[in-house]
Amino acid sequence: MKTVFEVKNLDLKYGEKHVLKDLNIDLYEKQVTAFIGPSGCGKSTFLRCLNRMNDLVDSCKITGSLKYEGEEVKDINPMILRTNVGMVFQQPNPFPMSIFDNIAYGPRCHGIKDKKRLQEIVVNSLKKAALYDEVADRLKDSALALSGGQQQRLCIARAIAMEPTVLLMDEPTSALDPIATLKIEELISELKKDYTIIIVTHNMQQATRISDYTAFFMMGEIVEYAKTDELFKNPKQKKTEDYITGRFG
Repeated sequence: MKTVFEVKNLDLKYGEKHVLKDLNIDLYEKQVTAFIGPSGCGKSTFLRCLNRMNDLVDSCKITGSLKYEGEEVKDINPMILRTNVGMVFQQPNPFPMSIFDNIAYGPRCHGIKDKKRLQEIVVNSLKKAALYDEVADRLKDSALALSGGQQQRLCIARAIAMEPTVLLMDEPTSALDPIATLKIEELISELKKDYTIIIVTHNMQQATRISDYTAFFMMGEIVEYAKTDELFKNPKQKKTEDYITGRFG
């Protein structure tokens, strides 16, 4: 399998606070990789390293090597990187504009003005996000009128519109009900045919349902990283076993 992200000896500090400690991990193309672990263990912080979102924190200092497609992330223009490495957040965050304009926003910012081309991008992105059939007749309506689950799929469609290779998802279903969660999980399983997906989740059952690989984080370190089946059925580390069996966390 092709390695998309290659991480070696990565450390991250916010001022004096040592948040990520000597991380080493390879993340693979067109696989779903789940990051699990107790709250505050560093999984979301590491996720944000992958598209330089931590650059927005003044006190953040990162050392070590983090490569995307063989190139050091710190040497890639953040705008180009975030086009290739899209992100979906915990709370759905549609823009206060129409469904159509939410999807077309990014392509317009990148200079696409042709109405026919924008229409194609919007329709294709909504179809890939399994939302088109539900909103086809109301693309001019406000995105804020959609349900929470629909809003989250809209945010996924908005990321897809930029034609990324990677989708980062930071607990994308934690604010959703079980039915909406199931739809997002089914969507992730479909999307991995075309995208590398890296997801932070507190829900271990979700990790077992949708991921190919799982990394277990604890206190800023990766304790164990393996194929999901192996990690949950035959963990190599006592800390991993204790966590997935509910002894702590």
